[in-house]
Amino acid sequence: MVDEQDVHAQDSTLGVLKVPAVTLLFWAIKIGITTLGETAGDAVSMTLEAGYALGSVIFASFFAVTVYLQMRSKTYRPEIYWLTMMATTTVGTTLADFADRSLGVGYFGGSLILLSALLASLFVWWWRVGTTSMDSVTSSKAELHYWITIMASQTLGTALGDWLADTEGFGFVNAAVVFGGLIGLATILYFTTKVSRVLLFWVIFVLTRPLGAVLGDFLDKPIAQGGLALGRIEASLVLLALTVALIVVSERRPRPAIPQA
Repeated sequence: MVDEQDVHAQDSTLGVLKVPAVTLLFWAIKIGITTLGETAGDAVSMTLEAGYALGSVIFASFFAVTVYLQMRSKTYRPEIYWLTMMATTTVGTTLADFADRSLGVGYFGGSLILLSALLASLFVWWWRVGTTSMDSVTSSKAELHYWITIMASQTLGTALGDWLADTEGFGFVNAAVVFGGLIGLATILYFTTKVSRVLLFWVIFVLTRPLGAVLGDFLDKPIAQGGLALGRIEASLVLLALTVALIVVSERRPRPAIPQA
């Protein structure tokens, strides 16, 4: 799923798209951001001992500020967009952990609740705007639905990743293989079938979150639990540097205007 649109192109009727072009680099950045969200969320809630509730409050506040700046911006600004995306991953991490470990909902139960929330968000977006395509993010109404949907998908992805890796006992590596395989399957469907590109986009978007979650856990969990035991803060800083580098490279590349099918 590549090159959906030129975010810098302006349509006199619809306005300016405020989201990046969906290229291979977009997906690489998304996975990097979601992995960073897992390690950074765990760093605050566990390493710095803020706890899941306070960690959720901290990251929810961060998300509120970034989404406000994103929606106030008149054009696509990569630094604000990706900060907002990172905020959704960090708050998604702490919210999912809070629901499982503090409220006792469990990752499976939480996943079902969050899946319902995601589907409801997509339905309301479609009902009010007529599409859930990224091409529609040219108005405040569509953009609000966009970020609500992303928040739901990021939190769902965290719960799914932990459910498969921990509750079902797959472990981090095997779980990463499963989610990576599902992403690969959706990509094959994109290039070989007429299945809705918008549907496949959201399927892949959701699946990149649990992939990032289990990769983040693999980096920072103890060796006895199947991880590499890297420091959460150190891993987060390295991931941040790599992700920023990918964003810089992405913004230097030309974006052919190829809309969603």
